[in-house]
Amino acid sequence: MSERPRYGETWVYESIVGALPGIDLPAWAAVAVQILVFEGALLVLAAYYGLWEAAIAGTVAVVVAAVGSVEMLRIGTLVRRVDVPQDYRDLLFSSSVEVVLSVLAYVALVTHLFVFDPGHGDGALLDRLFGQRPPVLVAYLLLLILWDVCYRFGTGWWAAVTALWRSARYRFDPETAASLRRADAETLGFGVLQLVLVPFVLEYPVLLAAVVAHVAAVTVVTTLSILLLRQRERVRRT
Repeated sequence: MSERPRYGETWVYESIVGALPGIDLPAWAAVAVQILVFEGALLVLAAYYGLWEAAIAGTVAVVVAAVGSVEMLRIGTLVRRVDVPQDYRDLLFSSSVEVVLSVLAYVALVTHLFVFDPGHGDGALLDRLFGQRPPVLVAYLLLLILWDVCYRFGTGWWAAVTALWRSARYRFDPETAASLRRADAETLGFGVLQLVLVPFVLEYPVLLAAVVAHVAAVTVVTTLSILLLRQRERVRRT
């Protein structure tokens, strides 16, 4: 779609980018700025404090968040360019449930990193990456990047859940069903991509279980949605 989506039919991420005063960036430029700002700050701080091991993990997190931004834009475009029920659009874009899910995931992650992890096992993840007294700017950037990643996790899960609800509730013509299947495939692909975080949490069972369970859940839910779209499309043709 060449036209800019209306507020109320956008992700919170899109609304924020579109609301910046005096700035009218195309989607690719907004993602590029996101990468440059986060990765640039990450490399500068890593060089200054000598935290190159942490920079590797941070770079992977920045990539996951950036790909998540791309996928959100692609999914939004695929959904908005076809005629779908308004209640599905409202659930996906206007409810802001993905933000609620993201906040819950973020609070759980921060609680784990700062409360649970230091008291269990031989070495806390933050201590291994940053030492026992991380610099203030490093901690600030860490929390910001973690929020970005958690927001993409929440968005991916909500896109999967609403997709399954939509596919179970409605039937679509072949063209619409094909576009929605592609949107679901984008959700599935982004979920699988998040497995790149696994090598960094292999020694931390709770984090490992959370990442793997999330990816598995998104995979199962979106696969069911795709299968339902195919089945119900075939039923409609007969």
